[in-house]
Amino acid sequence: MRKPERKGNRVPVLTAADAVALIDDKDTVAICGAGGGIVDPYVLIEALKERYLSSGSPKDLTLWHATGLGDRAERGMSPLAQEGLVKRIIGGHWGQSPRLAEMAEQNKIEAYNFPQGVMAQLTRSAAAGHPGLLSHVGLGTFIDPRIDGGKLNEATKEDLIQLMTINGKEWLFFPVVPLDVCLIRATTVDTEGYASMEDEITYIDVLQTAQAVHNNGGLVILQAKRMVKAGTLHPRQVKLPGFLVDAVVLVPDQEQLYNGSDRFFSGDYIADDSDVEVLPLDHRKVIARRALMELHPGAVGNVGVGVADGIGLVAREEGVGDAFTLTVETGPVGGATAQGVFFGATVNARAMMDMPAQFDFYDGGGLDAAFLSFAELDAHGNVNVHKFNGKIMGTGGFVNICAGSKKVVLCGTLRAGGLKTLVGDGKICIQQEGRFEKILPKVDHITFSGEQAEKQKQEVIFITERAVFRLIGGKVVLTEIAPGVDLKKDILDQIGFEPEISEHLEQMDERIFREGPMGMKGDWYNGNEGN
Repeated sequence: MRKPERKGNRVPVLTAADAVALIDDKDTVAICGAGGGIVDPYVLIEALKERYLSSGSPKDLTLWHATGLGDRAERGMSPLAQEGLVKRIIGGHWGQSPRLAEMAEQNKIEAYNFPQGVMAQLTRSAAAGHPGLLSHVGLGTFIDPRIDGGKLNEATKEDLIQLMTINGKEWLFFPVVPLDVCLIRATTVDTEGYASMEDEITYIDVLQTAQAVHNNGGLVILQAKRMVKAGTLHPRQVKLPGFLVDAVVLVPDQEQLYNGSDRFFSGDYIADDSDVEVLPLDHRKVIARRALMELHPGAVGNVGVGVADGIGLVAREEGVGDAFTLTVETGPVGGATAQGVFFGATVNARAMMDMPAQFDFYDGGGLDAAFLSFAELDAHGNVNVHKFNGKIMGTGGFVNICAGSKKVVLCGTLRAGGLKTLVGDGKICIQQEGRFEKILPKVDHITFSGEQAEKQKQEVIFITERAVFRLIGGKVVLTEIAPGVDLKKDILDQIGFEPEISEHLEQMDERIFREGPMGMKGDWYNGNEGN
């Protein structure tokens, strides 16, 4: 690749087209960004697509991206889904940019899925000149080379991940992937390339990726909103030292998210949250309420995208929202995160971590509880969320979060596709059963390993709207049943295997199925943690 020349200390300011013209065939290009436009260098991505369509170059790129970036349609990384432009992708999450996932499903590109946290930490390892990363994350899952080695399709042949045993303990070794180019984003850059991220919603792994590329002799291209005089940025605001940046592309109308900007998301303002949003009493709220009962005052947790995402709102309704701390894998600590494609855009966060540091905390066992969704569950407690019905979604932070949490709470409806329920008066009625079975004899792909969780002595709970299961002795055991449902008709006949039924089968707390607060605050502060 060619690097543009500096004139004195001034960083070159280029058009997007001129900047991406510096990328060569077969380069490995890292792209930072998350969700629905968070730190998304969208102008650079679009320019790279246009260059390829007009010139046929660059060809056979390897793309590296730790997080899911896009709107689950045409934005994010989907513009790069051009045959010939991309040869290989190593990605943490795929579902946000489905056009690339479709190419992988059709075996048009090589496709790997590494855990999001491992990828974030690997950029830091690359910057430090390490050969790779040893981690327990992914053992027993599709990441494990004894299973799939993180490969997502038949076109992907090369083994990248290795199994190692050190002092009698198994580890996965993830090798550093040398990065030639990175496309990153900040808010303000001075004329020497020093950049701040004051309007950005998270930092993710922007600094670590830039360091990795720079130390590999590569090309760091920065998209920014504005340029200021050298030396005028407060040093505590500077996120990127100027010597890391090779070229700047200015985008004055750069927005925080695809749907615009809001300074509450960047922490400049604190939103008035005195008015409590009360969720409608439906099966999603039932699951969130039951999940909340697995927390305790002072706990630190993680809530992912999906059916359990109402936990924070339920906690506020119960008056216990400040009693524990929820985190997001992209870096926010505390506050309330947006959901759907804008997941990670957090209001009233208490702190903002770099993404690799957040995953250090997760991997080392810092989380008291993790609340994640399951797409499929089997008799051995294995869960699949990354590839089902022929569609590639990827794991994101799921594998990391599950691997390190003391308690893993996996949430989902018992069946999917048209499920209709009626909740009230202390019970739930199934009005229309879901068309698709989610609890199967055996999942095709393992994103969470029940066997590995047992080895690590993790507490594992599966919460649905009508039943609660626990992983006990390698088996999925039914421990609670909702009031108003029939054990055989509504549970046993609706799943793909016969679970062991606890000798002490209990009824789920009737308060979960009634309008109005459940009285959790009294439970928590009178010594009863609500279950």
